[in-house]
This record gives sequence, C-alpha cells and structure tokens, in this order.
Amino acid sequence: MTRSDLVDLLAERFAQLTHRDAELAVKTILDALSEALESGHRVEIRGFGSFSVSHRPARIGRNPRSGEQVVVPEKRMPHFKPGKSLRLLVDQSTEGTIDAPLDAAS
Repeated sequence: MTRSDLVDLLAERFAQLTHRDAELAVKTILDALSEALESGHRVEIRGFGSFSVSHRPARIGRNPRSGEQVVVPEKRMPHFKPGKSLRLLVDQSTEGTIDAPLDAAS
C-alpha cells in the first residue's frame, strides 16, 4: 500500500473527510512520526508496533569491486518492531501460502 492508497482508503471510509483532508491527516501523522524519530524519541502505536532509532557504530568495510578497505561512518537508522497483535495477524494470514510458487505466471 502506498501513501496515496492510504489517502484514498481514508477518504472512502470516512465520508465526512474530503480527499484533501485525508491527505492532510496522513501527512500530519507521518510528519509527526518523522520529527519524533529525528529527535531520537520512540513512537509506539498500541496494537501496531513501535518505531525507534538504532545506532550503528563506525566500522571498517570492504569495497566489493576492489577489495579495498573503506571506513563506514556511524549512523542512526530508523527501526520498526511490530506489536504482538500485528505479528499474529500477519502470521495467520500467511499460513498455507509459503509453498506457493514465487512466479505464478510461469
């Protein structure tokens, strides 16, 4: 699902919201989430999951093409941990589909 799909779904589901209002609501929520993570805060949405910032220390990596050592700087990365109810919901919805072929067209 893309951002525009989410906006369309909200506008359809809630008749009192115009498409523009739904778009503003989605933008506001995502902006607030981004700002909180940028500030280093943790965001928890009960029943869905939590967003946090993880720290990756600096390390020595290798250039795969030349094999030369490269210094990889430290960085902060967003991290999502799904809540228990979301994990169970996804797990139940995928039961029996693991053996399905990856490319159904062939």
